[in-house]
Amino acid sequence: MKIGIGYDVHPLVAGRRLVLGGVTIPFERGLDGHSDADVLAHAIGDALLGAAGLKDIGTHFPPSDPQYKNISSLVLLQRVHGLLDERRLRIGNIDATVVAQSPRLAPFIDEMRANLGKALQAGMERISLKATTSEGLGFTGRGEGMAAMAIVLLEEGG
Repeated sequence: MKIGIGYDVHPLVAGRRLVLGGVTIPFERGLDGHSDADVLAHAIGDALLGAAGLKDIGTHFPPSDPQYKNISSLVLLQRVHGLLDERRLRIGNIDATVVAQSPRLAPFIDEMRANLGKALQAGMERISLKATTSEGLGFTGRGEGMAAMAIVLLEEGG
């Protein structure tokens, strides 16, 4: 078994869609970044790559490369899954949390899990997602950005 941890953060800005777990969420601002800035998918991708000993998503999909401009982070996760598959690693489970003061994310959790499961060829029962606030503290509490963290278990021989 191999365990990995991922963390990502992006600022909230006007004029961008808010995408989390591949779901476009109605909100007046979106996350800023080179791709779609999906902090949840990025944290999961980093955790998967870390568990496999494959560095991070910035190494594989650098923001300096124009081919990744506005790309769906679910596409990046599909590519990460391909790297895992080449190494005969399969997802045991994923546990992730999004930290955001608003909007309320609970109504979108199952759709996010389904999107992530499809991109990673993993059943929803292997993916746990949670959302929390930071009780008004820090950059997430002030609504300046969002963060996500993930821990994954990979199993060899998949």
